[in-house]
Amino acid sequence: MQPGISTHVFLQQRLNHGLLDAMHKGGAQVIEIFAARHHFDYADRSVVRDIADWFRSNDVAATLHQPLYSDAQWSRHVAPTLNLIDPEKSRRIDAMDEVKRAIESAEQIPFRSITLHLGLKDEPWNTRALENSLTAIEHLKAFAQPLGVKILLENLQNEVTTPEHLLEILRVGHFENVGITLDLGHARLSGGGIDAAFELLKLRIAELHLHDNENTKDDHLWPDSGKVDWKNVAQYIATLPPSTPGILEIAHVLEETSESVITKAREAFEMLTRE
Repeated sequence: MQPGISTHVFLQQRLNHGLLDAMHKGGAQVIEIFAARHHFDYADRSVVRDIADWFRSNDVAATLHQPLYSDAQWSRHVAPTLNLIDPEKSRRIDAMDEVKRAIESAEQIPFRSITLHLGLKDEPWNTRALENSLTAIEHLKAFAQPLGVKILLENLQNEVTTPEHLLEILRVGHFENVGITLDLGHARLSGGGIDAAFELLKLRIAELHLHDNENTKDDHLWPDSGKVDWKNVAQYIATLPPSTPGILEIAHVLEETSESVITKAREAFEMLTRE
């Protein structure tokens, strides 16, 4: 596993070189940039150029998480609004256009992949959801591929992105070059659990999202802070290619500082390696 961190932990702040330095010092060999305009304004070429300069100066790989919010005026209490498979066609088009704006930043930042969300929380699975998923993936894959960006699909807390349905989407669409971002926190809160998700998806896993939770809430806690069995997870991680990014995707809280992120990230990576 390649240790990595998502800038999601600093989502309330404007992304800058200091925050990227902190994640690198914490042991990150891969950094996932969370595309939210108040945090990383992918539509501002000067912002993109500044972040690209940092990656050119540091031996750190970059991945991208699609934008979830259409409004630059973000609040932690606002629910995601962009839905790539929205029943309303105009909303689907708007969502894809926003994701394409984020992908365009790969012209300067060497993103090797982007993680997509198919649907919002509790999105139902039906023929329309399948068709809209196929359309969104095909459209965004065609846009991302010339920029060297691979499309990854994440398992969420909805019916569309269960391991079984993700595999069906990949099979029906003949998406041989589309991978999976396996989110362990989401898998624990879903029907089959982490073991079943690993077993079903292991051949398509291209990235991991690592975080913990307590009961039924998607807490995005630091590993070993909740009820995920990390010793069991470490055994599964050991079966994946060593180049697979393991991204700590941690909740943004006011108390978190660059120094605390460095310490907690190092402890998390050490724990996963030790187990």
